[in-house]
Amino acid sequence: MTAPTRTKLADGRDLLFFALPGRRPAPVADRRALPERDPDQSQLRFDRATGQWVIVAALRQDRTYLPAADQCPLCPGPTGLSSEVPAPDYDVVVFENRFPSLSGAFDPMPAPTPAPSGDGFVSAPGRGRSEVICFSSAHTGSFAALQPAHARLVVEAWRHRTADLMAAPGIEQVFCFENRGEEIGVTLTHPHGQIYGYPYVTPRTAAMLRQAREHRMRHGRNLFADLLAHEVADGSRVVARTELFTAFVPFAARWPVEVHIYPNRFAHNLVELDEAELDGFTRVYLDVLGRFDRMYSVPLPYISALHQFSDADAQAEGYFHVELMSIRRSATRLKYLAASESAMDAFISDVTPESVASRLRELG
Repeated sequence: MTAPTRTKLADGRDLLFFALPGRRPAPVADRRALPERDPDQSQLRFDRATGQWVIVAALRQDRTYLPAADQCPLCPGPTGLSSEVPAPDYDVVVFENRFPSLSGAFDPMPAPTPAPSGDGFVSAPGRGRSEVICFSSAHTGSFAALQPAHARLVVEAWRHRTADLMAAPGIEQVFCFENRGEEIGVTLTHPHGQIYGYPYVTPRTAAMLRQAREHRMRHGRNLFADLLAHEVADGSRVVARTELFTAFVPFAARWPVEVHIYPNRFAHNLVELDEAELDGFTRVYLDVLGRFDRMYSVPLPYISALHQFSDADAQAEGYFHVELMSIRRSATRLKYLAASESAMDAFISDVTPESVASRLRELG
């Protein structure tokens, strides 16, 4: 793939254009009068009761909320006066979020913030990275509707940003994700995702790595590789399987619709996949999303979460995989995270994973 075209927005934020073969990005100057960025616009606060960091980013209260199509900040802006993407058109773009949860990843940063000890209130600057990735210049549509070559370009953009951010000082974890649907809480309907560079390992990832290390000590094998092998051997929850990838509903699925996609070969992240595997991942990813949208007469709201790990010793057991999940439990009902899930982190599923997998296989 050709290297992206880099430019800057009016307030100094990075903007990267990823182009399909034979197409050349044509960015124009961003002529908006944007306020100067505050390098310390968010904060990390440590919750001593749980041992977890909380990101406080109050500026996000003022972010754009469900604008009219002709005012969408993610559509191309050929005049350079109205859009986050000053260009007559584009294929895939990535830019720093104007309303970031974390920022300043490429500025001089202290060492990764350790879990604090002692008494008192502990906080730290909200350093890290928050990026937006626009899957297409088209205001309507979805990832599932992308042509395979275009979807592959998005995967390449994810891979590029993963490599770049993992090399940034102070970044401990890179998280590519998509929130799709107003039911999920999106504030912009233009098909897009986000990429976070965290200055710490997130609680979910830390828990998975802890389980994986214990599994290695007990059995001498990788936990995730064993989970994949057991799902394939059982077969009742497998949705799709190719030579390179397997998609399945996990045995202990938390969500009404939940599918995990694993490469059949161990890799920590997208950067470690070869070209054939990236092609194979794109095909399986599109396949699963297509099945999602055929479940009901309305598009399925979902979250797509790419679990990636560095090759550092502390994350050595991490196995790249994607978790796709939806809160829709029937054509007319949603799954809300009420008291048990929100207060106790004790999930209750209203459907069996086997029945969901069977339904998704039928939709292939």
